[in-house]
Amino acid sequence: MIGTIANTATILAGSLVGSRLKSGLGEKYKEALMNGMGLAATLLGVNSVVQAMPQSRYSVLFIVSLAVGGVLGTAISLDTLFQKAVDKLPLAGGNELGKGLSTAILLFCAGTLSILGPMQSALQGDNTYLFTNAVLDGITSTVLASTFGIGIALAALVLFCWQGAIYLLSGAIAPYVTTELLTELSLVGGALIFSSGLGILGIKQIKTLNYLPALAVSAAAVVVLQALGL
Repeated sequence: MIGTIANTATILAGSLVGSRLKSGLGEKYKEALMNGMGLAATLLGVNSVVQAMPQSRYSVLFIVSLAVGGVLGTAISLDTLFQKAVDKLPLAGGNELGKGLSTAILLFCAGTLSILGPMQSALQGDNTYLFTNAVLDGITSTVLASTFGIGIALAALVLFCWQGAIYLLSGAIAPYVTTELLTELSLVGGALIFSSGLGILGIKQIKTLNYLPALAVSAAAVVVLQALGL
């Protein structure tokens, strides 16, 4: 678990440093950072989709996953539940923090390194992926916290639980984590990160968290399709 602990620690440290930077910035600089973060999230989402799409064996699966996942998430009202939880926190900027925190969770947890890293650590004792991810997440959390505040540190708890669960279950799930599954997760994850970027930029407010079940739908569909030999 040392790799996951390191990854969590860098997000906490980055959030602390970023929040200190935020407190000393004027409004025009905060706006510039917000726009920069929105552009970065949008481009990261596009890059993930563009890289994964040519590798996909199931060309329309990510569309079906987003549609089904969106319906499920809307029925549960994940976005509303999440925002209500954030609003109760003793932290400033509830609505903006909700945007930043949802983006942070997607960036930190939906990537290949964050999925394969804990498995590699548990099965092979190799923390290379997680240490690499820790550096990237530390930088990202600093930028996010300089835009949205110290509340971004809460994403560290989500990441710890996410990677910890994968670490503990790695022996059971390893046979199912194929290249095809990671490709489909990258497609759906990229679409969600792109959606978060649009919201931060104020271009289109999409309730991105309502589409989070699309990741589970995509993963389950790949497992079933491969079991059927398709």
